[in-house]
Amino acid sequence: MKDINLKGAILSPLAGYTDVAFREICSDHNATMTVTEMVSAKALYYKDKKSRELLEISPKEERACVQLFGDDPEIMGYVVKEYINKLDFKVIDINMGCPAPKIIKNNNGSALLDQPELSYDIMKSVVDNSNVPVSVKIRKGIRNTNSIEIARLAEKAGVSFITVHGRTREEYYQGHADWNYIKEIKNIVKIPVIGNGDINSYEDAYEKMKYSGVDGVSIGRGAIGNPFIFDEIYKKLAGEEYIMPTNEEKINMALYHLELMAKYKGERIAVREMRKHFAGYLKSMHGSKEIKDKLNRIDNIEEIKILLEGFIVNLAKP
Repeated sequence: MKDINLKGAILSPLAGYTDVAFREICSDHNATMTVTEMVSAKALYYKDKKSRELLEISPKEERACVQLFGDDPEIMGYVVKEYINKLDFKVIDINMGCPAPKIIKNNNGSALLDQPELSYDIMKSVVDNSNVPVSVKIRKGIRNTNSIEIARLAEKAGVSFITVHGRTREEYYQGHADWNYIKEIKNIVKIPVIGNGDINSYEDAYEKMKYSGVDGVSIGRGAIGNPFIFDEIYKKLAGEEYIMPTNEEKINMALYHLELMAKYKGERIAVREMRKHFAGYLKSMHGSKEIKDKLNRIDNIEEIKILLEGFIVNLAKP
């Protein structure tokens, strides 16, 4: 853990969002650590090409973490030892928090939270085979069982830190994250705890860190279209001046994000996958609904540039 500073904001793993391009941008904006989209250990074991593509690391990612999911301790350990250890990840994170139906159906993600023996075996196998620190991402619980026992077992297995999302699997992303529960986990274990849920600003991060005593925060949905949030938290925690980005700066960042994604994935995929990011970058801007509708129908980068550059000009008009 010597080279991992948890004090600040980590980019949470988000399927379909935290690819290498977005992680690079968040790294540039002082994210404490960046985490890949979750990757199936079983798929890596069987040499699945698409899963391997998720493991690409940007040269600018100094603190990249890979998140693995699976329910077979032997496969998890084998993949870590024979494949992940050869890559330049600084942390390996085990997903025991994903609430998606297709993940639960296969006994992965948060489905493991009420299976303590299996969860322990998975964590121990990854820790024993890893050359870098191992963390685990959990939720508040599943099927009327909380995750306190899993947190205790994580510490026993040698896990270096725990990230806790303050909702149950059944709550999905509804309602408010339970920071009382996150605080409870922090008070139970001696290893560092990262809090996750409902952080959309520095004020949110500061208040929740102060209240719960967590060692840092992890931000997922709050970072979509807003990589600036990491810079805000980093600078304000350090007592430095932070200036909020203008609408023009947000749009220019969206265009940079598009170009970066095209570099990694090609224009066709970049244009399609950027549509959900554009919705975040343009959020709450006057006239953005019409622009977003047009962006969803454009299939080349040059037209997108013309549209967004024109939108910048219109925003500047009195």
